[in-house]
Amino acid sequence: MRPSALTIPAATLVLLCTVACRRDVPEEPSPGTHTTPYSLDLPANFPAPIIPASNPLTQEGIALGRRLYYDTLLSQNGPFQGFACASCHHQPVSFTTPTSGTNVLAHVNLAWSTNFLWNGKVCGTLEDVMRFEVEEFFQVDIAGLNTHPDYPLLFQQAFGADHITTDHVVKALAQWFRRMVSSNSRLDRHLRGEIILTPEEMNGAMTFLSEVGDCFHCHPLPLMTDNGFHNIGLAGSFTGFDVGRYAITGAPMDMGAFKTPTLRNIALTAPYMHDGRFQTLEEVVEFYNSGVQHSASLDPLMTKPGPSLTLGLTPQEKANLVSFLNTLTDETFLTDPALGSPF
Repeated sequence: MRPSALTIPAATLVLLCTVACRRDVPEEPSPGTHTTPYSLDLPANFPAPIIPASNPLTQEGIALGRRLYYDTLLSQNGPFQGFACASCHHQPVSFTTPTSGTNVLAHVNLAWSTNFLWNGKVCGTLEDVMRFEVEEFFQVDIAGLNTHPDYPLLFQQAFGADHITTDHVVKALAQWFRRMVSSNSRLDRHLRGEIILTPEEMNGAMTFLSEVGDCFHCHPLPLMTDNGFHNIGLAGSFTGFDVGRYAITGAPMDMGAFKTPTLRNIALTAPYMHDGRFQTLEEVVEFYNSGVQHSASLDPLMTKPGPSLTLGLTPQEKANLVSFLNTLTDETFLTDPALGSPF
């Protein structure tokens, strides 16, 4: 039965009261290298990031990965010549692209992901998806890196490598992606006791974090994504790219399912949904409120009591929900020079 009051799960209440911080210390570098370990400063309510012992975070590795991320040299040998990762992932909009058509997933907090791309074509660690990017997407010219005037020394400093290999490029990029952490939004500062959200924002949080809005199942704190796949009812039938996860697994219940994107910095990452069909947060909220379409593979989380699939939110509840979503904007992440281009 749908609750009549705005109830918040007990675990969420604990998170809302968390104010301390934790410092994650990575594994020591491999013997024989002279690198400087790098630690991530994370709020206490963040889970430990996935950092393989074979690729610990170092200042040298992160700096190298940052340069590769912004360097069009990465694509000199592939179908996207003249492009860098940053060509489609711009820092001021949370490392995504403000465009129509297929939505570009933001590069934010991927250190906690095990599924990558909209349909989960790549699963595993950041090293696994970076290998896909290096070998298949960009088809990086490793020989060109070895004859470059700067890169051989940079790779030697980061990995003790006398000869650059695909593995070295993969590891450098993976380290950089782990550095791309967003954890200083208004909501984060509220959780740390530094500020107090407005009444509208708090009411929106209560809608979000209860069965009234029913958002928290797929977008739980603190990462604002469950990193899973869901058919959220965008259509009643599916063809082409819209089949989503089904294209990878062939499982009928994966038809129309796509990866849950993080809601961090969501106010800046329009257009929304995998196909970019919505331009505003108001449109997104109204879709969840009254636009969900039934299909055989519709995620059970999208069903509601009664014959309809509507939430039945009031205009004020919808406005409050948008206000809460705006608290997820992290200006530090969007403007930090250390995350910008080194060129």
